[in-house]
Amino acid sequence: MFKGLIGKKIGMTQIFNEEGLAIPVTLIEAGPCYVTQVRRPEKDGYSAVQLGFQEVNPKRLTGGQLGHLKRAGVPPLRYLREFRVKDPDVSEGDVVTVERFSVGERVDVVGTSKGRGFQGGVKRFGFGGGPKTHGQSDRWRAPGSRGAGSTPGRTMKGARGPGHMGNERVTVMGLEVVLVDPERNLLAVKGGVPGPKGGLVLIREARKQ
Repeated sequence: MFKGLIGKKIGMTQIFNEEGLAIPVTLIEAGPCYVTQVRRPEKDGYSAVQLGFQEVNPKRLTGGQLGHLKRAGVPPLRYLREFRVKDPDVSEGDVVTVERFSVGERVDVVGTSKGRGFQGGVKRFGFGGGPKTHGQSDRWRAPGSRGAGSTPGRTMKGARGPGHMGNERVTVMGLEVVLVDPERNLLAVKGGVPGPKGGLVLIREARKQ
């Protein structure tokens, strides 16, 4: 059975289980999503399901986007994302909700991490920095040597150092589903998921069960 949803991160809270232990969870407003396209190997070369999420004013979409959604018989939608599946058991125009998931199940959550701007090596990669004593005055959070001497006489490609941090696609794998609320389209997963509050996330069946 196809298990995938597009959602919006609401934030973190905690849920108490039967033993009275507090479980840290992330609440996600997941769906309802519309099936906007089903890709088949014989036509597209691969098998996938395209979902649409969050209804929007038609004026915010292009003519091509509106035509694509109209062909599937769904309303104007802001976000379209594709999920690779071996055997799609859905059809264009179907509505997918959180009821496809169950408590205790494992899921993978994909999101875009918070952008941190330009950061130094200590924050970005956990560098130790220089000595805090022995006369040093401004080398405490410096990266130190970046490479060898006369050979090769340059910094090797891919060396870690200061630079842009965050704002990348991140996948957190194997999170446990703690709560499923179909009435409010809510899904609660144990632990944290990437991105800020209100950020777009993709929820899919865990690859590693």
